[in-house]
Amino acid sequence: MRILFVALPAYGLSLPLVPLAWAARSAGHEILFASANPMAKVLAEAGLPVVDAFPAQDIWLDFTRLAQNEETAEMPDDVRRLVRSKNSYGYVALTTAEPTVRAGRDFGADLVVFASDHGGGPSVAAKLGVPALEVGNRMAWAMRDREFREKPSILTDGVIGELLGSRLGLAGPAPVSLAGIDLRAPSIGGLTGTEADEVDGKPWWPMQCLPYNGGVVVPGWALAAPTRPRVLVTLGTTVPLLTGVSGLSVVLDALSTMDLDVVLAGGSADLTELGTLPANVTSAGFLPFSTILPRCSLMIHHGGAGTIAAALAYGVPQFVLPAYGENRTSADQLTERGVALQADPEQVTAELLRDTVQRLLGEPAFAKVAREVAREIAEMPSPASTIAKVEHRMREMAR
Repeated sequence: MRILFVALPAYGLSLPLVPLAWAARSAGHEILFASANPMAKVLAEAGLPVVDAFPAQDIWLDFTRLAQNEETAEMPDDVRRLVRSKNSYGYVALTTAEPTVRAGRDFGADLVVFASDHGGGPSVAAKLGVPALEVGNRMAWAMRDREFREKPSILTDGVIGELLGSRLGLAGPAPVSLAGIDLRAPSIGGLTGTEADEVDGKPWWPMQCLPYNGGVVVPGWALAAPTRPRVLVTLGTTVPLLTGVSGLSVVLDALSTMDLDVVLAGGSADLTELGTLPANVTSAGFLPFSTILPRCSLMIHHGGAGTIAAALAYGVPQFVLPAYGENRTSADQLTERGVALQADPEQVTAELLRDTVQRLLGEPAFAKVAREVAREIAEMPSPASTIAKVEHRMREMAR
């Protein structure tokens, strides 16, 4: 079987597909990713074949402008419609759709696997005339959720579907839905077994979220057991791109007065506006969470899906400073489950930060519940077992 994986070119929107792609390759299937900068290189470094659907350009420069709802005189009408519907993700899907279809046709794809955020996934499958497998890549929602389906969003907005249909010349039926995959822990909205979709009847399967955050040459200090509680701090990759890192100042100021080892995972973000870092802070640049979380007592972050998934998988309590809409929903869910506390990043003070960190580290209940959720995740079906289900379902559909 030849499987085409498509995902928007951002860390949290692409990397959740990597373990499933590895599982497919290990089972003997041919796989190909269709992506764009900056993820084309990252996915290739993960040992996966990748075609760049937006070569020699940085699509995120356009994405950033569109995310800020900026219209320009030279902007095509279809892009202008996406700006007005606040669908910057849709712009990426629209721009990469035709190259992705060409790659899938040349590859001879039998199946398209797409992340839920990728509005172009079903259209690519429809154009290629093959089934589509949807993989949830969020911790706050899945497309099977009635509440999410009924709430206006860029994924329930018909504009991108209409534009993609026109761009790709789609006039036939929608692609056959092979199944959907929900990566969430059962106690945080996920599944304990297969469920039929209440709208189209396709099966939804639970699957273990194996955090993959990229590869790195691990510094020795990251593997050594700390002599005092270690706290990991990050804003992910998208927040610094859109708003900078100034929000970290109050966090680092608060932690500087506490007896902690603080690791700042800032990726490639420019940290100069933070000035000289406190003595107990190690700036790690890009550091995959899997290398550091097993030896952390707490994670402070913006509420991104990939960040949350990693902390849950490693059983680490969380302090969430939610950056925007969906992050707030995630923070509410984590707080309700008892694995996290949260604060408004616009209102938080150093005193509140210190008090909250002391509570998360000092009250055993947070670590206990975090370990419970980690055990739930570890007991979910593996990507390898999911590929076996895919093979069985494809055989059924071929009869």
